[in-house]
Amino acid sequence: MIRVGVIGYGYWGPNIVRNLHGQDNIHVEVVCDKSQAALARVRKSYPNIATTSDPCEVLRSPQIDAVAVITPVWTHYELAKAALENGKHVFVEKPFTSSAAQAEELIELAEQKHLTIMVDHTFLFTGAVRKIRELVESGDLGDLYYYDSLRVNLGLFQHDVSVVWDLAPHDLSIMDHLIKKEPEAIVATGENHLNGVEDVAFMTVYFPQNMIAHINVNWLSPVKIRTTLIGGQKKMLVWNDLVADEKVRVYDKGVHIKNGEGIRDALVSYRTGDMWAPQIEQTEALRVELGYFTDCVMNNKKPFNDGEAGLRVVRMLEAADRSIQKRGELVRL
Repeated sequence: MIRVGVIGYGYWGPNIVRNLHGQDNIHVEVVCDKSQAALARVRKSYPNIATTSDPCEVLRSPQIDAVAVITPVWTHYELAKAALENGKHVFVEKPFTSSAAQAEELIELAEQKHLTIMVDHTFLFTGAVRKIRELVESGDLGDLYYYDSLRVNLGLFQHDVSVVWDLAPHDLSIMDHLIKKEPEAIVATGENHLNGVEDVAFMTVYFPQNMIAHINVNWLSPVKIRTTLIGGQKKMLVWNDLVADEKVRVYDKGVHIKNGEGIRDALVSYRTGDMWAPQIEQTEALRVELGYFTDCVMNNKKPFNDGEAGLRVVRMLEAADRSIQKRGELVRL
């Protein structure tokens, strides 16, 4: 049995506690939040879970095996570091840290103490992403050409991070999970309109062998859109996360160029075949992820969404920030 303390019961914390509560081999010992109103909600929903407003009671408690850090990103480093120093495994909300240097220090500390770090990249545990990874790894799509993602809505506005650090970690973690190539460079542009941080941004990520990714994140869209297109040599797919059925559609479509003697003699042929919608598992991603966290801690397994995965995302976020500050200048990774 893993005894867990949760720090943070704001927007995402209630989902963490709900999915931890009642799982096999997990017991939520205590929830910490500075807000007394938040703690009152915990006591009402879970009378048997202790509450506190002091993070040290969680971080130093000998009754706690693992700490879930569900707080603003600027607090992640200090809380996760204290948890590791006190011998606790750590589950950290995305993005992992505010800088690559902080992430590297936490990874080294966890290795020294033989502790597990998992970063909450929840979308990796959705049925859709698991199916897409299966299609990519099986070679059904062929060599990948592009990854194109649109993640926009009206709000929720953050005051401590930009839309890049709020929304792009979802797409960057998915991209990192699916594309087995090291990104080479990033170009990003963005603008702030309301509260001093970018609320609209566009990122382009360059990979070797002509692979390219584009991510559009926006807090100022009149409609909510969660769509990803992945183009491959053999097939292409569209993932619409907002539809109830057929979230993933695979298209047997493509282009083939047969070269003649000169560039003007190139013959272009288009292939149009069937559309196929694979069956997608409907389990709640966060519940699957937290079960996986338990398994990794209890059986000393290295999670695929570990500190290194979180570090790769943070490096891309930092590069995007530098590019935005220089009006779209290419930043090498």
